[in-house]
Amino acid sequence: MSAPSITTLTFPVTGMTCAACASSVESMIGAQKGVEKAEVNYATQSVKVAFHPEIIQPAGLQQSVQSVGYDLIIDTVNGKEKQAEAQQSHYQLLKRNITWAIILTVPVVLIGMAFMDMPYANYIMMALTAPVLFIAGKNFFINAWKQARHGRANMDTLVAMSTGIAFLFSVFNTFYPEFWHRQGLHPHVYFEAASVVIVFIMLGKLLEENAKSNTSSAIKKTDWFATKNRNPPHSGRRNGNGYCGCADR
Repeated sequence: MSAPSITTLTFPVTGMTCAACASSVESMIGAQKGVEKAEVNYATQSVKVAFHPEIIQPAGLQQSVQSVGYDLIIDTVNGKEKQAEAQQSHYQLLKRNITWAIILTVPVVLIGMAFMDMPYANYIMMALTAPVLFIAGKNFFINAWKQARHGRANMDTLVAMSTGIAFLFSVFNTFYPEFWHRQGLHPHVYFEAASVVIVFIMLGKLLEENAKSNTSSAIKKTDWFATKNRNPPHSGRRNGNGYCGCADR
């Protein structure tokens, strides 16, 4: 009986933003039945997998990665192009989200820092902060939940927990300030802190996606020049045996 065959393929990965992300992808793929070895290269945003195709197919690997909040591009022909398209699409989405997140966060910061005594200040800040967290920043909470389902944590977990707790604590203090008044304490709120954290983390992700896009473009140009140098254009006259090696005069 012949030994089971092993196929080794490299797949582009999208959604990784830190070393913990790379570790999650690597461990999830490595834990799948039929996978011999998985190695993530965070610099190139890819994973090299040695697996038994009769036990697991690339689609199964993709599902395992998607379950923790990332994605695997299993198109081995146009994988790099699709990865670049996904990065560009994500970049444009981040750009739109951060634009209106900043628009909503600025008044929250102004009220929280200088106009706390204005009427309904807490309610206004709560109304402006909620969409920043749960619409513009919803992916932090979605990915944190996916990580938690597998007993894992990454940067999204940290962001979701810190901003989520700050928001909920502030909501409680907004609706039930007497709880702290009875204890002789002032019910502070931290809506501006939650909004600012989301905006700054999103800004970091935006800069990272821009850097990835520039890196991909540089790699493509390098590959183009390398191909061109391997196949230089001929400039000589053609004779019966080919080019004579001299330029036309």
